[in-house]
Amino acid sequence: MGLGLVMIIVVAATLAAAEACPPSDRAALMAFKAALHEPHLGIFNSWTGTDCCKNWYGVSCDQGTRRVADINLRGESEDPIFERAHRTGYMTGYISPAICKLPRLSSITIADWKGITGVIPQCITALPFLRILDLIGNKIGGPIPVGIGRLRRLTVLNIADNLISGPIPASITNLSSLMHLDLRNNRISGGLPRDFHRLGMLSRALLSRNQISGTIPPSISSIYRLADLDLSLNRLEGPIPESLGKMAVLATLNLDGNMVSGNIPASLMNSAIGNLNLSRNKLEGRIPNVFGPRSYFTVLDLSYNKLTGPIPKSISSASYIGHMDLSHNQLCGPIPAGSPFDHLEASSFTYNACLCGKPLKAC
Repeated sequence: MGLGLVMIIVVAATLAAAEACPPSDRAALMAFKAALHEPHLGIFNSWTGTDCCKNWYGVSCDQGTRRVADINLRGESEDPIFERAHRTGYMTGYISPAICKLPRLSSITIADWKGITGVIPQCITALPFLRILDLIGNKIGGPIPVGIGRLRRLTVLNIADNLISGPIPASITNLSSLMHLDLRNNRISGGLPRDFHRLGMLSRALLSRNQISGTIPPSISSIYRLADLDLSLNRLEGPIPESLGKMAVLATLNLDGNMVSGNIPASLMNSAIGNLNLSRNKLEGRIPNVFGPRSYFTVLDLSYNKLTGPIPKSISSASYIGHMDLSHNQLCGPIPAGSPFDHLEASSFTYNACLCGKPLKAC
């Protein structure tokens, strides 16, 4: 073999090696894979060869460094693998701490596999470039890692629909870039962090179906971008902060299924909120008579409380009310005529002290 040909082969081999992922990244992925069992779709069948940047299902690399940047494995997908199998994914096993040996990871999505157990590896908090952590729809238990606040670049934290327990770590309020927080349907307990308002970029805070206790911090209202706040089906008590109704972009406020007490703040009825659910609490006093053209509700649910007095006549001056439920309270007096009352069912008014008029019996 001539020297020139040898040089060409050496150069080609060197270039190929330079374009492949580092052996350490490949070894970390193989250790990660070894802790998981996916029996139906064969999504790991493509994880062969030395270059984990090339055609490994769910793995993406940074074009410049050739380091693994993204792991995106979803158990519910429109990918041809799923369509051919006519089924959603099911995977068992656990998330190996080997995943933390991929230091350039920007996103980790291991979602909707239904059978993955174990815990969130503590070492994940040492991945300095992580922006997305999405583990929704598994059976992951244990606590949220106490050092979660070290992930200063994190914009999405979604661990909904798991078996996560313990408190929300105080360090979570250090996530100054966090925009989407979804902790729904877990076993999280304790109170909301006192300085929750430090999550200044937050637009969605979804924390329903947990065991969160204590009161609602009024300082939440200083999160300017917050559009969706769902604290339903927890163990919260105390009053609803008046300041929530003064938030610039808050469009959805769900507090149903708690032990919230006191009066309904008047600010909530004349605000940017269009989906307001305060049902199944311990609210008392009158419904504030402050509705006006700025009041626009697709949903207004005040059912299953201890509200008294009449239905406010000013509701008729609201711009729009789609669904309204005032049932199971202690309201009394005539139901106002006209919109929106002329399109509501009797079930919206039943089980009160002495309401009368259409759609109930005449006064």
